[in-house]
Amino acid sequence: MMFDDFRKLVIARRTQLMMDLEREVDMDLVNKLCDVAAWAPNHQLTWPWVFGVFTGDARRALGDATAEAMQRHGDTEMKVTKTRTKYLRAPVIVVVGTLPGESELQTEENRDAVSAGIQNMLLGATAMGLGSFWSSCPKGANDDVAKHCGWPEGTHITAMIYLGWPNRDIPDRERQAPAITYFN
Repeated sequence: MMFDDFRKLVIARRTQLMMDLEREVDMDLVNKLCDVAAWAPNHQLTWPWVFGVFTGDARRALGDATAEAMQRHGDTEMKVTKTRTKYLRAPVIVVVGTLPGESELQTEENRDAVSAGIQNMLLGATAMGLGSFWSSCPKGANDDVAKHCGWPEGTHITAMIYLGWPNRDIPDRERQAPAITYFN
């Protein structure tokens, strides 16, 4: 792949939440996206990423677990109610967790590696023609979502990614030039 092709892919990636709920996403595609995530740089080879793939009624159960945690945390009833159904807005939800490290520094490095892996997933989804949306885990729900996924205590929910076939195009958007300081 030439740099110009890669740059076009990066620029084509858009946050997309308008998805065709009737069109399923083949699990082979989801597996490929998880695989490319695992190719992200990973200091000390800790392999810190874990993935939970939710489809069908499992998306509603994820919403209920998340909403119940939010309710205990004191979120408004409106937010809690919205959360119960928000994961139904895409055919697939991929919860991406970061396993804790053996030190605070390693835990931070693990999260950086998982974030790089998530970007690989988002670019891969774009290359496949899928829409994607990187959402954060709601405040106060991290431990409940990790437990719902069956992951070890201390796992950080780094992303809740909505995946599906887009049913509208996202217009191009300009980005500010990066702030670059050169040192000689």
